[in-house]
Amino acid sequence: MQWCETMKLRVQLQCKNLHEYLKELSPEILDRLYNHPATCLAVYRELPSLAKNYVMRMLFLDQPLPQAAVALWVKKDSQKDHDECVSVLAGLRLWHSQQLQGGLQGYVLNPVFKDNLRTALLGGGRAWADEGSTLGPDRHARDIESLDRYAMERWEIILQFMVGSPSAVSQDLAQLLVQAGLMKSEAGEAPYITSAGFQFLLLDTASQLWYFTLQYLKTAQVRLSLVERLSLRCLFTNDFSCQLKSRRYYPTRLAITLAAGVASNAGFIVVETNYRIYAYTNSELQIALVALFSEMLYRFPNVVVAQLTRESVQQAIANGITAQQVLLHWAHILFHSPTPVLPPTITDQIRLWELERDRLQFTEGVLYNQFLSQADFEVLRDRAQGLGCLVWQDVAHRVMVVTPQGHSEVKRFWKQVKMHSS
Repeated sequence: MQWCETMKLRVQLQCKNLHEYLKELSPEILDRLYNHPATCLAVYRELPSLAKNYVMRMLFLDQPLPQAAVALWVKKDSQKDHDECVSVLAGLRLWHSQQLQGGLQGYVLNPVFKDNLRTALLGGGRAWADEGSTLGPDRHARDIESLDRYAMERWEIILQFMVGSPSAVSQDLAQLLVQAGLMKSEAGEAPYITSAGFQFLLLDTASQLWYFTLQYLKTAQVRLSLVERLSLRCLFTNDFSCQLKSRRYYPTRLAITLAAGVASNAGFIVVETNYRIYAYTNSELQIALVALFSEMLYRFPNVVVAQLTRESVQQAIANGITAQQVLLHWAHILFHSPTPVLPPTITDQIRLWELERDRLQFTEGVLYNQFLSQADFEVLRDRAQGLGCLVWQDVAHRVMVVTPQGHSEVKRFWKQVKMHSS
């Protein structure tokens, strides 16, 4: 009797906003962040509208408010919004529960957050950055057009690198993409995009930047400041000399998008019932994405023509890419009514091609075979069933599979049986 083990790894992309990231931080780190007015103002700006209202009502109160009184600030049919607001404020440690006289429970704003938010709104306190006047005139001032061109060129380099196009990126950045699960690197081979990376490319620019920034904060070995290293400095740039010691930085439109959460994904793909795809774009990145799940036929200055085939779709599925997801996500505005609509022949055929690959379901387990007798097989099979760890059995061929968790117990039982029978 022999056994062998198999494993399967799945990677899921998790995109988080500022609040979801802050909730994961320890109370000590959060309290340190709230020690500065600029941080408090940034967190306040990202709060839901109702939560902002609660904070403003309590900002100049020095005593806690009863929770029952706060609950009366909304109508009964808005109780769900109130509960969500309470959860957000508590999760970010912006307010705390405090027992009042008489045993009632009340809410009180975080005193550090309250004082610094007042400073941010009313003025005062120390400046969070050096005075720009001390830097003198800028000999390399940048206009909006040059900043837009610079930012998009640098950001496109990263996205192009992910889809396999020749792009020069730093080793640190390539390592970050691998650590974030967006790309995978085999020994001696160039990194290639993962399923999570493909989902990342389908996000709007603001979500991409947030995910990229938070992954940087979690995984990167910080030797320079975030402003100096983040995405090859496509969010900020200093003067043309590119000296890291410069204290003057210009925020690009990507930085504004990151701060404001602006999302814009214009549809550009038209799909015909004959499996032809027309992508009205001249973006090298978008063309590369279309090529990941289709065969390219023709390319013109402002449109490319591709063909969905069984081989191209199944190859994309093997890499964790769903063609239908892309087509729905980037369907041309003419296909929106108001939700994206694809020809039924296309969606049905893609589903059939996907089902061809989904006929087998893989489960991690340990294989037992080569039993000397049917009795031995049945004894061990019954023990595995009793433990609830039997995954599969073939009585005729005396083969069974158990879960990795139950393998040690089944193996121990088998040794005891053989010991008593000998």
